[in-house]
Amino acid sequence: MKPFIKTLLLVASLGLSANLFASGDHGHDEHDEHHEEEPQKGAHNGRLLEDGDFVVELAIFEQDVPPEYRAWATLDGKFLKPSDWKLEVQLTRLGGEVNSFAFKADQDFLRGQGVVEEPHSFDVKVTATYQNKQHQWAYPSYEGRITMAAEVVAASGLTTAIAGEGVLQERIKLYGTIVADPLRVSHIQARYPGLIRSVKPTIGTRVKAGEVLATVESNESLREYPLLAPIDGVVVERHSNPGEFTADRVLFTLLDERILELHLQAFPTDASKIKTGQAITISANGQQAQTPTARTKVEYITPRHGETPTLEVHAPVDNSNNLWVPNQAVEGWVDIAQIPVPLMVDNRALQSFRDWQVVFIQIGTTYEIRPLELGRTDGQFTEVLDGLNAGDSYVVENSFLLKADLEKSGASHDH
Repeated sequence: MKPFIKTLLLVASLGLSANLFASGDHGHDEHDEHHEEEPQKGAHNGRLLEDGDFVVELAIFEQDVPPEYRAWATLDGKFLKPSDWKLEVQLTRLGGEVNSFAFKADQDFLRGQGVVEEPHSFDVKVTATYQNKQHQWAYPSYEGRITMAAEVVAASGLTTAIAGEGVLQERIKLYGTIVADPLRVSHIQARYPGLIRSVKPTIGTRVKAGEVLATVESNESLREYPLLAPIDGVVVERHSNPGEFTADRVLFTLLDERILELHLQAFPTDASKIKTGQAITISANGQQAQTPTARTKVEYITPRHGETPTLEVHAPVDNSNNLWVPNQAVEGWVDIAQIPVPLMVDNRALQSFRDWQVVFIQIGTTYEIRPLELGRTDGQFTEVLDGLNAGDSYVVENSFLLKADLEKSGASHDH
């Protein structure tokens, strides 16, 4: 069973889908079946806040401008001039960050001074003052937020990491093959010509250094002597049978496949950046998440035989786990420079949501999107320019489940 299917089944077995999307309203047309009913909207598609005959309409406006608050007020159904009343809005975000907005008169409304940063998910406190009387309201207005029980989190396989500084690797992608290491191939001939009396291993047999491969009766002494394996390895060729004469041919070929050799082809423009000792990440078929990977270092660089002006990068490959075979096509990422960045995230955490690239931060049992402005990437990690703070805990593994939850809930961003 595929891992993600197993995960979904585990979540379903608990009877708890992540349809736990919490939503309020602040000019967004969103819903929440287990929170308050959809609030009333005003003429400007904003939320109506009522205190007796005094009514404020508060909306987030973002048509051709960065998101900003705009507000209108009525008393007994009659609009008040924006210069006749005052307004303050305080937003408390997940994690405790507080954003405060003062308002100034502009045309027929009060305009909030500052940008309402995404995500528009917070607890709202509104204070309006008219004729020295204060009117206050407080309500939740959430989007992109999910509360998930601990047992669902465990079943879903969500993992987190702490956002912080790190080092991106500037890399060059090269293609090549893994081949047998010529220093670990042994071609075995008889020391003294003669008649082969016995042969022990067959092709594919693993032998150890010093193990008897065959016995040969010397033509000169008529005495038998053993033919011994000079190295540990696998018999990949056998050209000997009892009753045959050894002549001067190769009788056995042994290969120690525990260490293989990587050959990568590099054009001179790239080769000038490659130095001995640089790290290489190897993967098969170009899909590192699904195929074997390995790390090694450049051992030496040689001109490549042939008509094309290429060089060949050589590096050893540890094959003690038998993940690789000779003549296997691979790609290699050569680390040519290190780029320190003040904040970066694991690429596995990134999800597309609306027109953003987001990660989900985690505080307790609550998860919420953070739209990001991204910078450079090395394919495994990406620099974060804005939208996340150092020290934030964010979801890495299976963050797609949280995204699917939001999409299932029908979360929109309509003003």
